[in-house]
Amino acid sequence: MAGKLMRALQYHSNGGGRVGLEHVEVPIPDPGKGQVLLKVEATSLNPVDANTHKLKLLLRPFLSRNPLIPATDVAGEVVEVGPNVRNFKAGDKVVAVLGFFTGGGLAEYCIAEENSTVLRPPQLSPAEAASLPVAGLTALLTLTDKFAGVKLDGDGPKKNILITAASGGVGHYAVQLAKLGNTHVTATCGARNLEFVKSLGADEVVDYKTPEGAALKSPSGKKYDVVIQCARVAFPWSVFEPNLSQNGKVIDITAGNIRAVWTILVQKVTFSKKKLVPLLLVPKGEDLKRLVELWKEGKIKTTLDSVHPLSKGEIAWSKLLDGHATGKIVVEQ
Repeated sequence: MAGKLMRALQYHSNGGGRVGLEHVEVPIPDPGKGQVLLKVEATSLNPVDANTHKLKLLLRPFLSRNPLIPATDVAGEVVEVGPNVRNFKAGDKVVAVLGFFTGGGLAEYCIAEENSTVLRPPQLSPAEAASLPVAGLTALLTLTDKFAGVKLDGDGPKKNILITAASGGVGHYAVQLAKLGNTHVTATCGARNLEFVKSLGADEVVDYKTPEGAALKSPSGKKYDVVIQCARVAFPWSVFEPNLSQNGKVIDITAGNIRAVWTILVQKVTFSKKKLVPLLLVPKGEDLKRLVELWKEGKIKTTLDSVHPLSKGEIAWSKLLDGHATGKIVVEQ
C-alpha cells in the first residue's frame, strides 16, 4: 500500500490532553519482518496510553521524535503480512496489542507484531475484542501465577480479595476472573456502579466515597489476602496495612509514585510479611489467546462505557482522562 494515506489521530510534539491531539493524514505503514498490517475496526483506550505520552515527553532526548499515534489495543483485519509471518494471512480477523511506545491504534491502519496478535472468533465483536488486551491481561496477570495465585478452575485455598475501582476497565475484568477461583471478593466503586459491580459477581461492594470505602474496610470484617489496586488514588500504606492478612499483599497496577517506591524499600529493609508489589505488564500472545478462550467459554464479558467514531476520537480521549468510565472506552472506524 505504498504511497497511500490514512486518517489518524496524532499527538503533536508538545501537546497534552485533548488539545494536543490532531486529525492528520499520514502514509499507511508497511509491515516488516514478523509483522502484520491491520485495517483497524476498533481501538480501546487505557490510562497507560495517556501515561506513555507523558513519559515520551520526559524522555524525548532519548527516543524517536516522531509524533505519537496513541493506543495499543486493536481489533481488525489483516491486509498484508511481512516476511517470515506464518500464522496469519490477508483476510484474518484478529485482536492485537501494540507496543506501548510505538502505539498506532487511533488510525485506519496499524502495524502489529505477529507474536502479539491472535485470531478473533466471528462471534466476538471488534469493540469487545479491542477491549481485552491491556485491561484483560493486567487483570489476568494480577490474579494468577506469582501475584495473587488464584486458580481459575476454582481449586486451591480460599482467598479474600479486594479490588479497588472495580467498575473500570481492569477492575471489571478482575472481578469476573477472581470469581472463577475459590475467592471472596470485596470491591470498591462509585455509588452509581454498586449494582453493576454486584452483577459481575462481587460478594461485597462498597462506595469508595463512604468512610468505610475510603478506609478500604470489608463490610464483613474480613482481612484481605490480596488487594488489587486499580484506583488512581494513591492510597498510603497506612490505609492498606491494617486491612491485610498476616501475609497479605497489595498488587499495585498504578505503582510508580515516590510513596510506593519508598514503601517497597522499607518493607525490604524490615523484612515485612505484608508486601506492596508493583505490576509491570509485558503482554504475551499466549495470554491474550487465553483471554479470548475465556470469553468464548462465557466466563468473562466486556462492558462498553462508550463508543466513538475516529472522527471524534478526541472526545473518547477526554473521557479517558476524566477517569470515571464504567468498563471500556472504544473508538470504531
